[in-house]
Amino acid sequence: MLNLKFIQDNPELVVEKLKRKNFDASEIVSNIIDLNTKKNKLQGEADSAKAEMNKISKEIGMLFREGKHEEANAAKERTAELKENIKNFDADFAAIEEKVYELQVLLPNLPHESVPVGKGEDDNEVIKQVGEIPAMDEKALPHWELAAKYNLIDFELGVKLTGAGFPVYRGKGAQLQRALINFFLAEASKAGYEEIQPPLAVNEASGFGTGQLPDKEGQMYHITEDNLYLIPTAEVPVTNIYRDVILDAKDLPYKNTAYSACFRREAGSYGKDVRGLNRLHQFDKVEIVQIAHPDKSYGILDEMVAHVEGLVAKLGLPYRILRLCGGDISFASALTFDFEVFSAAQEKWLEVSSVSNFESFQSNRLKLRFREEGVKKPQIAHTLNGSALALPRIVAALLENYQTPEGIKIPEVLVPFTGFDMIS
Repeated sequence: MLNLKFIQDNPELVVEKLKRKNFDASEIVSNIIDLNTKKNKLQGEADSAKAEMNKISKEIGMLFREGKHEEANAAKERTAELKENIKNFDADFAAIEEKVYELQVLLPNLPHESVPVGKGEDDNEVIKQVGEIPAMDEKALPHWELAAKYNLIDFELGVKLTGAGFPVYRGKGAQLQRALINFFLAEASKAGYEEIQPPLAVNEASGFGTGQLPDKEGQMYHITEDNLYLIPTAEVPVTNIYRDVILDAKDLPYKNTAYSACFRREAGSYGKDVRGLNRLHQFDKVEIVQIAHPDKSYGILDEMVAHVEGLVAKLGLPYRILRLCGGDISFASALTFDFEVFSAAQEKWLEVSSVSNFESFQSNRLKLRFREEGVKKPQIAHTLNGSALALPRIVAALLENYQTPEGIKIPEVLVPFTGFDMIS
């Protein structure tokens, strides 16, 4: 959430910057400024009424003592009138504050100055590409056919049990999933991240805190009877650990990692891009989260990007890193880097990670602050997170890129976690 004072002091800048996200903020910002003007006027009137009431209250006793009963009673009537006016001022003031807040949360985060201008994914900037695109045999199979051939993933059974987008992993397919999770968690642990095992459902306050609500409400599974939401990513519960807390600056950054199942409705998805593991309603992912000092958050973003790059490189997959343009970056993010791996049999790039700096946007919602020695007022922290990594498309790329006539090779780095080096 953008800071209200910043919006009030820089309305033109907010509108101009959000144009880069293809978001027209002019009406919202204008309404906020107008409401704030009314609020200030009301505050002035309320303060004047309180001052007058205090003055008259002091005079009433003196008037009675002087025998001026008529004047004293008139003064009492005036204080009653002022008290009612103040009550109405307070109610109007609270209503305006609520309306300002409702408008304030509709504004996306301001994009970092390095975010490219663009309308969608075709305008994202490729900043790095590594690895040779594998030349596959014409008989190479897409991962959904390999999964069926080697009895790794049963998509139809998932439809029977739940519905489309809920695959069942079995045998070596399930073992490969577990191996990847353990590998990613082990790498995060080596990098200094504390592991968290979070709940898979969160309350409304948690969804609001990280910006999923109200922006992505239609994409989340809602447990209506209990008003809980299935998590779309472990980012939500892990970041909310720090909601309504004041941290010590000397302890920053806080580094957490978590494995979780993730649930997304993916409303509106259709066509060939949803084949196999390309787009699911339930999938596994390891997340990394950092709570950082504002002066150091962009250096930490670079560190997190390097961590994710190391994972993809160790798996031996061709990959590229993209800086997302304004039209593709999320509501809450200031700057996001996406990782894509090349799927040989599908001949396409598949997104496997997003690494983002949210600056103070989530922290303002979370009331997440830190106290620095010698600074009296607590300051707002910065939050960052990244997928390290999301499993479905990693599995898809591994199956397709490592297929041979004899079976599917397992990357060397995973063998200690799988216990086998070939699926055949």
